[in-house]
Amino acid sequence: MSDSKHQDDVAFIQALAELLRENDLTELRVKREYAEDDSLDVRVSRGGPAPAPMMQAYAPQPAAPQPATAAEAPAAPADPASDPGAVPSPMVGTVYLAGEPGAAPFVQVGDKVEEGATLLIVEAMKTMNHIPAPRSGTVKDILVPDGAPVEYGTPLVILA
Repeated sequence: MSDSKHQDDVAFIQALAELLRENDLTELRVKREYAEDDSLDVRVSRGGPAPAPMMQAYAPQPAAPQPATAAEAPAAPADPASDPGAVPSPMVGTVYLAGEPGAAPFVQVGDKVEEGATLLIVEAMKTMNHIPAPRSGTVKDILVPDGAPVEYGTPLVILA
């Protein structure tokens, strides 16, 4: 490996460590492809207690009427990530529900969306990544608040 490439890799890893610290994350994992047989696979993590997962709803929903018996109640997934309509974060970053501060959010609970419509943005390393709806549907729940740090695979939105 050339000295220049080594220095670039070290700078890249330092930038990842800084991103980890700035966003109060516990782990980042990145694979960088250089050529067919040349890549850099980096996992940067820090010790300490893991932060509580960001699984709280952004906008509380009114309680649904309770069925007469527990046998009639539909089984709701305990973990939002196991919901078949969950849209997970494809990367580590910071979630933004609108295109700019003070602007209307891309979607709200109850909105009907078409496949490919922007649901929200995940900022990663100063790049704004629009997260599209994987299919058409209705926004059932928004699971993360604006400005929250998220990790890879964190459920962001649930589509019905």
